[in-house]
Amino acid sequence: MTKTIIRSSHKASDFARRFRSRVGLIACAPGLLVFGGGLFAAIVIAVAFAPWLAPFDPAEQFLRERLQGPSALHWLGTDNLGRDVLSRVLYGGRFSLLIAAIAVSLCFLVGVVIGTISARSSSTVDEIIMRFVDLLLSLPEIVMALCLIAIFGTGYITVILAILFISWAPFARLARALAVDIASKTYIQAAEVLGCSRTFIIFRHVIPNTIRPLAAMGFLRFGHTIITVGGLSFLGLGVQPPDSDWAAMLASAVPYIERAPYLVVFPGLAIFLAAVSVTLIGQALDRKSYN
Repeated sequence: MTKTIIRSSHKASDFARRFRSRVGLIACAPGLLVFGGGLFAAIVIAVAFAPWLAPFDPAEQFLRERLQGPSALHWLGTDNLGRDVLSRVLYGGRFSLLIAAIAVSLCFLVGVVIGTISARSSSTVDEIIMRFVDLLLSLPEIVMALCLIAIFGTGYITVILAILFISWAPFARLARALAVDIASKTYIQAAEVLGCSRTFIIFRHVIPNTIRPLAAMGFLRFGHTIITVGGLSFLGLGVQPPDSDWAAMLASAVPYIERAPYLVVFPGLAIFLAAVSVTLIGQALDRKSYN
């Protein structure tokens, strides 16, 4: 009976160890992952359910209650037009997070494909692509985004395209390095011997084995992109009225910062928490990638 229990315990232990090694998430950095993931999930849920959680319409004005501090009626106070700050923070997060998520997703896809193709191409093509990537990496992102917005106009679509133009380069650099390393593996050489096409090898073997470190970079870049999108919106180059995001709320609150400092605190805190949460997730995945 005792031997059976011990044997079952060993089997359960082995199964748990294999599960953790395959999933590769909980085992990486539980503190960072749980805290960052939980915080980010709470933010996403709050923003996604804004129509049900927001106590007022974000555009509804209560002019008699303008610039009132937090109260039982308006939990986070009201702005200079009497609009409920809590409602605006919830709705504003939809633009801030959605724009950053779309931009990072496009950068991820473009960077991974170009980086992998570069690694599997001839030395001449690889050199040309990597030198172009080096050129993009040497340019300041915010300045290039400002130049592109000056050419093509304001709006969230322009912001996404401006971020995409610059920010795919880090993904391409990392994807190429990973692909070069994977190319030396035995199963890649076996696939080549069997006559598999280069496209098949890239999409069947190379890209799937680069996902984890690239996902880590994706979350890290997500936090960076939230700040970049916020900076552009703060300058009035992102989401345009009547829509608004967290940074646009900050910009409109600047003239009232002495009289109503809470107008800056709450949207600024939302940007900070969103950026920190995804950065913690990225750091947790990055630790696992190199363990």
